[in-house]
Amino acid sequence: MDEVFFSDADFETYRNFIYNESGIHFTATNRSILESRLKEKLREKKIAAVKEYYGIITRDKEELKEFLDSITTNLTRFFRNQAHFDALEHHVIPELMKIKQPTGNTTIKVWSAGCSTGEEPYTIAMLLSEILRPPWKFTITASDISLKCLMTSKEGFYSDARITGIPSAYLQKYFDKVEGGYKVHADLMSKIRFDYHNLKNDSGQHGLDIVFCRNVIIYFDEAAQQAVINRFWDAMAPKSFLFIGHSESLFGMDTKFEFVKTQWATFYRKYI
Repeated sequence: MDEVFFSDADFETYRNFIYNESGIHFTATNRSILESRLKEKLREKKIAAVKEYYGIITRDKEELKEFLDSITTNLTRFFRNQAHFDALEHHVIPELMKIKQPTGNTTIKVWSAGCSTGEEPYTIAMLLSEILRPPWKFTITASDISLKCLMTSKEGFYSDARITGIPSAYLQKYFDKVEGGYKVHADLMSKIRFDYHNLKNDSGQHGLDIVFCRNVIIYFDEAAQQAVINRFWDAMAPKSFLFIGHSESLFGMDTKFEFVKTQWATFYRKYI
């Protein structure tokens, strides 16, 4: 792709706008990703120039959502990074039950931030359904900046190729075999609220016991990462837990989260 299509000035204009709107940080290294996604978008919209499309996304909020959707990477799978779910089952949930039981609050509140196509929140829902017994219950909010991904999540249909990693007992218990793949049971789907959310903004949530935000902040620069982590802190309960991706770290950030290392996995906790 030549500079006539996407000049250095165009790149600066777009990446600054994207950063201000979403916190996603494009560098010179991943400029080619932005260029290719833009080229696809202009072809789809039958628009000749990036400047013309820039004018559209600055005026049309729905088009902006579609554009941000197109530039995000949504790689995920069921039980991705099994160690995190082992730590959830054997350390975090027992710890939360000890913390919450004396208060009479038997609901565990979870947020799957950057849930992509839904594999992560459905994995959490299956695991908590297995672990928790009445009077214990849970709620899960799953959010993403991609409307396309949220539609897939809400539909709850996954092709045969995408159910790899789900234990056979879980597959039989929580899915129905349908033509071309599997459909999540309605009762499991009912435990999850899917919602569009841009992590640049306040989620309006509070009292969260567990936050999963894995392989998301890696796309942000330091300032945006700090802002997101601060918003998580404000949304979480006084004693709560945060999971981020293995390639991500809070090291060097001005944060009160404590690093926790267990025999299963590492994560962070808020204890005040």
